[in-house]
Amino acid sequence: MDVPSAARPKRAPRREERVSRTYRLPLSKLRAAKRALGAATATETIERALDLAVFQRELIDGTRAMLGIEITPPDAER
Repeated sequence: MDVPSAARPKRAPRREERVSRTYRLPLSKLRAAKRALGAATATETIERALDLAVFQRELIDGTRAMLGIEITPPDAER
């Protein structure tokens, strides 16, 4: 018997291995990105920026995959 996903116990996400890197970044750019992303730390700023870059690629790939597909608004079918 399948258990609905809402009833299954939630697993903690696996923490990915972290690596230490050193980058020389313009402080003004880092501060601006930190403010724009609402991040508390430089590390959080960089992680959010990387997440956005990956998400942007997913949006582009998804949009390209839909080229030629006609989308009809739900209310047009009535």
